[in-house]
Amino acid sequence: MDYQNLLIENKERIQYIIINRESKLNALNKDTLSELHIAFSEAFSNPAVGGIIITGAGPKAFVAGADISEFASFDVAQGTALAREGHARVFDLIANGNKPVIAAINGFALGGGLELAMACHIRLASETAKMGLPEVTLGLIPGYGGTQRLAQLIGKGKALEMILTADMITAVVAHQYGLVTHVVCPEDLLTTAEEILQKILQRAPLALASAIRSVNAGCADGVDGFQTEIDEFGKCFGTQDFKEGVDAFLNKRKPEFKGQ
Repeated sequence: MDYQNLLIENKERIQYIIINRESKLNALNKDTLSELHIAFSEAFSNPAVGGIIITGAGPKAFVAGADISEFASFDVAQGTALAREGHARVFDLIANGNKPVIAAINGFALGGGLELAMACHIRLASETAKMGLPEVTLGLIPGYGGTQRLAQLIGKGKALEMILTADMITAVVAHQYGLVTHVVCPEDLLTTAEEILQKILQRAPLALASAIRSVNAGCADGVDGFQTEIDEFGKCFGTQDFKEGVDAFLNKRKPEFKGQ
C-alpha cells in the first residue's frame, strides 16, 4: 500500500512503522489511524515480520496527540463512535497483536500519542521525551484506553494524578513510574529498541503470542487470567517449537524455531 502518513521500513525480521507527519508533530488524524490499522493488520499477518517498532518522524514528537480540528464539532454519538472505532481498529488491535510491538518514544507523547505507546507491549523513551494526558484541559478524558492502561501500568493514584492535573512528566519520571522500561540518549533509542526486539525474536514465536495473550488476560475485565495461562501453556505442548526447544536444550544446542 502507498501510505501517505506512515513510513514502513523492514530490517530483517523487524518492521518499522514510522508516523510521518513531522510538521504536525505526528498528530493522529483519521487518515493516520486508518493507515495504522492497515499497517499493523498486515504486519501481524506477514510471516516475514517477527516484531514491530513504532516511532515518530523527526526529533520532536512520537505523537503529540490527536488532530482536534477533526472532532471539534462532534456530538455525544459521534464522540462515542470515535472512541469505539479507535479502540477496535488500532489500540486494541496493537495490544492484542500476536507479535511483539515496541514503542520508541522519541519526543512528545501526549494524549492519543501516549495512549498509542501504552497499547504497545514495551515502551522505551529518549531522554528528551515528555509524556502526558492533557484531555481534561479540553473538557474531555482519554478515549483510546488511557484511563485503563495508565492505571494498569503505574497504579491508580499516579494515573489519576497525571490525568486530573494534565501535567506532562519527563522520561526519567516515566521510568520511575514504570511507564517505560528504558530511558536512553536520543541517538541510542532505535538501537536499543532493536537490541531488545532481536533478543525477543530468538524465542519461539508461538510462545511469544501465547505469553502476550496470557498477560493481557490478567488485565481484561471478566477474564480469568490464570485459566488463560493454563490453556495457553497446554497449547504450547502441541507445537513443533516446543519439541525443538526441548531437544535443543537437552542436546545443548541453539534452537531453530519455525513458528509451528
